[in-house]
Amino acid sequence: MPKAYKITDPSQTNATFAKIFNEGRNVDAWVSLYEPDAVLFDGPNPVIGHEAIRKSLAGLTNVPGAIETKVNFVGVNGDIALVRADYRFRHEGKITLTGSAIEVARRQPDGNWLFIIDHATGASVPSAWEAESGKA
Repeated sequence: MPKAYKITDPSQTNATFAKIFNEGRNVDAWVSLYEPDAVLFDGPNPVIGHEAIRKSLAGLTNVPGAIETKVNFVGVNGDIALVRADYRFRHEGKITLTGSAIEVARRQPDGNWLFIIDHATGASVPSAWEAESGKA
């Protein structure tokens, strides 16, 4: 059974994901941050539900180093939150990967916030006009 992570503030969703990465990369703990029918964008194609998310996140267990995150903004409307967070992976003193995630979380009846949509690179993708013109 993974350690239970309770997120009482949606601005902590990305940081909690990073904490799990830095504490040992427990895939079950990551999956526990998602609603059962959540959507995770794995590259251009989304995966839906805990089993598909588990398979998708398993690849992160092999990524070396640590991850750092910073929240760019959080917008809350009732029980729904939109979060944009920037992150970077650091290994042996060097930044190996950076990105900007866009996530939607929902407050659960117990006050815990869980992902309903997670796009790890959603805020990093080029604009549709750049992609269309080949400048991306």
